[in-house]
Amino acid sequence: MPRKTRPDKPDKRGARGRSSYGETRTPRPKPKIDFTCDALDFKNITLLRTFVTDQGRILPRKYTGLPAHYQRRLNRAIKRARQMLLMK
Repeated sequence: MPRKTRPDKPDKRGARGRSSYGETRTPRPKPKIDFTCDALDFKNITLLRTFVTDQGRILPRKYTGLPAHYQRRLNRAIKRARQMLLMK
C-alpha cells in the first residue's frame, strides 16, 4: 500500500531526517596535549587550570582528548588541589 502524503502539511523530521547523519557534521580534531604522567599532580596548578573552565567545571574527555586513566588522574588531582585550597 503506498504511503499517503499531504503536500499542504510539512514534514515533521525537517532537513535532518532526509539526509544522512555523516554528511551534516564535519569531524573536528581533538586538541592533543603532551605532558608526562609525573606532571599530572595536584601541585601543578598551571597545568590543571587548562583543564578547568572559568566557572570551575572539569572538562570532559570529549574536549581534553585524554585517555581514560589520565582523565581519572586529572579529576583526582583537581579535586585534591581544591581541597588543599590551591584552586577554586
